Amino acid sequence: MTHSQTKPQGMLEHANITVSDPEATARLMQAVFNWDIRWHGPSQMGGYTWHVGSEASYLALYTYDNNPDDAPRAGRVKSGLNHVGVVVDDLEATEQAVIAAGLEPFNHGNYEPGRRFYFLDGDGVEYEVVSYTPAES
Repeated sequence: MTHSQTKPQGMLEHANITVSDPEATARLMQAVFNWDIRWHGPSQMGGYTWHVGSEASYLALYTYDNNPDDAPRAGRVKSGLNHVGVVVDDLEATEQAVIAAGLEPFNHGNYEPGRRFYFLDGDGVEYEVVSYTPAES
């Protein structure tokens, strides 16, 4: 394939997840993953959003206005999300941060292509934490 025939490459910039308390979830992501708060404010479709992550990617943590009946109308409902995968450089330190946040890591695994564990946040959103760095002996 010549240069003019190459396909454009996409990069995941963000995922928008409905949560009950976006600020609390953003603060949890700060504590566990050392992410930055990028922005927070009213959502364009009603409700409120916090963006937390890095310069390259982030989670948009959304809550609709206080009326749960607005969620389906606005298209802001949880559906089909299995988990959010986050790569870390120190799996053990991240696991300690999860525990310090009062959450319980589970389903530890060490198989190709990396080592991993999972945890649930206060809304039941599952996070897979993976490291491609070999464990120290």
